Amino acid sequence: MRTVEFTRRRFRRAREGFAAYWFTLPILIVFVVLYLIPMAQSVYYSFTDYNGYVATPTFVGFSNYVRIWSDSSMLSALGFTLFYAVATTILVTVLAIPLALVLNRRFVGRGFVRSIFFFPAVPSVAILGLVWAFILSPLGSGVINSIIGYLGVAPIPWLSDPTLAQLSVILVAIWAQTGWHAMLYLAYLQALPSDIFEAAKIDGASRWQEFKSLTLPLLTPAITVSQLLLLTGGLKVYDLPFTLTKGGPGFATRTLTQTIIENGIAQSDIGKASALSVLFLIAVGVIILGQLALSRRLEERYS
Repeated sequence: MRTVEFTRRRFRRAREGFAAYWFTLPILIVFVVLYLIPMAQSVYYSFTDYNGYVATPTFVGFSNYVRIWSDSSMLSALGFTLFYAVATTILVTVLAIPLALVLNRRFVGRGFVRSIFFFPAVPSVAILGLVWAFILSPLGSGVINSIIGYLGVAPIPWLSDPTLAQLSVILVAIWAQTGWHAMLYLAYLQALPSDIFEAAKIDGASRWQEFKSLTLPLLTPAITVSQLLLLTGGLKVYDLPFTLTKGGPGFATRTLTQTIIENGIAQSDIGKASALSVLFLIAVGVIILGQLALSRRLEERYS
């Protein structure tokens, strides 16, 4: 009887494992077809002069990678992409946490106020870019320039000056993402136990002490998730800068994603675009792993 029961258990486990395998098989197929195969092709094309037309591309070694570091437009795109990703990650985090604390309090019209802050995350980022392109137009007909024109102020070149254009793109990105990430922190805040906060108040802790010693450490998992989303989104950003400034003026607001697309499609230089994609993938992987390692240390410290 024991042998029969043992055999039945093994058969049941094998059947459950087989069922789990079939459930994960479609995901594995999608991962291989849409990620691994294109990635392998990009690595291969990065060592060739493939332009999308020749049947058998010629092997050129590391020449495509060398060309990247001698291309000023690509270096400019790399610098702005890193600046955009780091600036939006830091500033959205700094603004979203206090906003979540305010929205977590009880006040009249709290639901309506929450919906207002969450609204910028609802429309497409490309649509927001087009709307803000009209608002920040450097011409006198732009919304902001029209308003300050009534005050006797000359039109400000928001999107035609390189520095102002970069700052404009980052400020619009912060405006569009702060509300969504504040809702993320708000969800974590509402899940925190209230007993420890009540005990802190009884012990005479101030609001700053409560925030520094309790709220912020307990929000570490939320900060990890939020910053990971912000960092990955910032590194691969394309739609907002493109619709807002088309990557200009010059190459001031051009991103790596736009550069890869333009080199691969518009200029039919797939070899160079693939080399940039490979370097971009490696850089993103290193940055994300570093960010996760730092976040894990912070979680262990405050756990």
